[in-house]
Amino acid sequence: MRLAVVGGGSTYTPELIDGFARLRDTLPVSELVLIDPATDRLEPVGGLARRIFAKQDHGGEIITTTDLDAGIAGADAVLLQLRVGGQAARQQDETWPLECGCVGQETTGAGGLAKALRTVPVVLNIAERVRRTNPDAWIIDFTNPVGIVTRALLKEGHKAVGLCNAAIHMQRTFASLLEVRPEEVHLDHYGLNHLTWELAVRLGGPDGPDVLPRLLEEHGDSIAKTVRLPRPLLDRLGVVPSSYLRYYYGHDEVVEEMGTRPSRAAEVAAMERELLEMYSDPALAEKPALLGKRGGAFYSEAAVALAASLLGTGTQAGAGTDSGRPGQGASPSVQVVNTFNDGTLPFLPDDAVIEVPAAVTGAGAVPLPAPAIGPLQAGLISHVTAYEDLALDAALRGGRDRVWTALMAHPLVGQHRDAEALTDRLIAHNREHLAWA
Repeated sequence: MRLAVVGGGSTYTPELIDGFARLRDTLPVSELVLIDPATDRLEPVGGLARRIFAKQDHGGEIITTTDLDAGIAGADAVLLQLRVGGQAARQQDETWPLECGCVGQETTGAGGLAKALRTVPVVLNIAERVRRTNPDAWIIDFTNPVGIVTRALLKEGHKAVGLCNAAIHMQRTFASLLEVRPEEVHLDHYGLNHLTWELAVRLGGPDGPDVLPRLLEEHGDSIAKTVRLPRPLLDRLGVVPSSYLRYYYGHDEVVEEMGTRPSRAAEVAAMERELLEMYSDPALAEKPALLGKRGGAFYSEAAVALAASLLGTGTQAGAGTDSGRPGQGASPSVQVVNTFNDGTLPFLPDDAVIEVPAAVTGAGAVPLPAPAIGPLQAGLISHVTAYEDLALDAALRGGRDRVWTALMAHPLVGQHRDAEALTDRLIAHNREHLAWA
């Protein structure tokens, strides 16, 4: 089996490599191609990847290349984990929105829109080249903003599924608190990418008993710390919001906090420099502990489980997965993914991309029937879905008016003076990445 990783020079990649090595029975990779135009990153990452495979006695070959077409040729699946503009663009995304009193964040708000505008055209170009080279290959999108990028891919008819590590991270967190194996925990995880709630935590499978009330009662403080929201808020909601909900539920407090400390982008950039230096050490043959602070926890497990299900290999161990089931057999693997709504949430259009548990086979992902979504969650999901629709239109067709309209629609902006000022800043900081600007 041949897999290709676009953005293979990312400092995330050793996490992915470690998962491929450990879970070789689930996903038997014979060739893994790391594709990246930045050779200063690709070579140290590729070298460490080879040493990880060797240390764990994995017989697969790791290939590094800057040639996209050569790298994706013959691939059974292509994983996308690229960052257009690099950490420098992220630093901007997290900085200029604060000048207008708005959250500066790389996947939501004005910064998230900037990232979508830079990213969607690049990803669609890559996907079209994958389709020309190998139309049967699956595209697994880990590139943020995952919901908007995956929607762009699916609307263009590509064989794509979006992936985020948020659900598998919460699954592992709850499993640890319950002292059970992760595969025993199924999440009623519903919403949009980076806008989700754990509505129930079920033991044993999708129909198992809901132990979320018990978790909140016995471990509420720990869970609140994990999602960075106040314990009283979780008790009042009776559900567990994603940590990204803090930008909505505590916007002004978060903006004030962001103005008093270095940006996450600055922290990550410093971390990446240190990681790349570590990766260059020929004695290093495992992912370093520092990588755990980079983000993307359990990304490798989620990626392996999803790829195995789509390609029909091995057994799964992903978020909410019934362990031991064949990837393409009579019983599909249940995993949390980003895919078309298709009536799952009745208050959204069918072509909205939602993040929900789905039955995954070689034919793709089919969302499981959803529980009733309360108006507090449904209202915000609908609001952000409308923004994502306008954001995708701006990414595909460009133009200042479309950018302004998308910002007006975002619940973290929504005021015309802020939208005007943010539009000017977004275009000024991203002009080199916007063909229409």
